[in-house]
Amino acid sequence: MATTFTAPLQLTDNAAAVVKQLLQGNVEAPYLRIGVKGGGCSGMGYMLGFDALGEDDDLFDIAGIPVIIKKAHGMYLVGLEVDYQEQEDARGFVFRKPE
Repeated sequence: MATTFTAPLQLTDNAAAVVKQLLQGNVEAPYLRIGVKGGGCSGMGYMLGFDALGEDDDLFDIAGIPVIIKKAHGMYLVGLEVDYQEQEDARGFVFRKPE
């Protein structure tokens, strides 16, 4: 069973508002999943989606949102900030990690 810990990452107000809107009424995948995957310039990229709670997940409350992270991914997400940006030609979630 998942345990609630101090979150390794944060959501900006914009990101939290969009996620809350997307989660409304989603009973099949009621958690925001944030994780890592192979690829990207540094050999690792970030992923974000909606999912059900798994046995190997840690559960966090971030800005009132239930966030799940695979136990093995937590150390790669420390200090990460997830933002949502809307620009004239693009919109979406942006991941920022301090150097």
